[in-house]
Amino acid sequence: MKTIAYYKTKKVMINLFIHLFLITIAASCIFPLLWMVSSSLKTQETVFKDMSLIPHQFHFENYLLAWKEGGFGRYALNSIIYTASVVIGIIIIASLAAYAFSRLRFPGRNILFFMFMAAMMIPIPGSFVPLYVLLSKLHLRNTALGYILCMVSVGLSTSIFLLKTFFDKLPRELEDAARIDGCSKFGIWWHVALPLAKPVLAVVVVFNALNVWNEYVLALIIFENKNLMPLQRALMMFRGEFLTDYPLLMAGLTITALPIIIVYLLMQKYIVKGVTSGALFE
Repeated sequence: MKTIAYYKTKKVMINLFIHLFLITIAASCIFPLLWMVSSSLKTQETVFKDMSLIPHQFHFENYLLAWKEGGFGRYALNSIIYTASVVIGIIIIASLAAYAFSRLRFPGRNILFFMFMAAMMIPIPGSFVPLYVLLSKLHLRNTALGYILCMVSVGLSTSIFLLKTFFDKLPRELEDAARIDGCSKFGIWWHVALPLAKPVLAVVVVFNALNVWNEYVLALIIFENKNLMPLQRALMMFRGEFLTDYPLLMAGLTITALPIIIVYLLMQKYIVKGVTSGALFE
């Protein structure tokens, strides 16, 4: 007969195994970031000799050199403009479209929605050629507006799917109450649907901000003018054909990763709330 001590021991062992597994996953995710920061504070001679995470000598001047030599100021401003414009555009268009798909009845609604969902299955590089041809015909190639429109298009499908899933679960009584108070359909979307969708909007903001901030290949295809390139262009300055300046490259990577980490930390409680409420996959 199994005793109480047996069940307690079994529970402790299961919890121990789960915690060890989670700690291993967390360590495997955090270690590359720590190594990046550590390497950014070393010299080219010690970056592969000194394998400790805490350098013997801290070279904070690497950040200043990376900022000046990489031209981070100009490229960072470009990335901030692109990221802010794309995220705002996606939130406005995706929330309106998702609300319409969820609440309005019109001919071809399901077909249009499935077309958006089908776009999620197309890998981003697969759309480069059509986008290049389209932008050339519209005379938007090598312009910031053309790049922003492309990135808005790339992020719409997933954002619409997430927001529609959330709007489907909203009680219709809220809309009825708003309608009695005199709200139009647009007013219900603005005053009722959007405020309640904060957790999902936080997920949409972080996913799309991360996507735009790290994008480089499409920018390389669209832009001929280097002054229009995003922040990732600055990192290429430290990677040569025969020699890569790893401390400056790691300092540049740390600078580029910092804004996204701050955005994630600011919206962390909304993201956790969105995930735990099942807004993503239900």
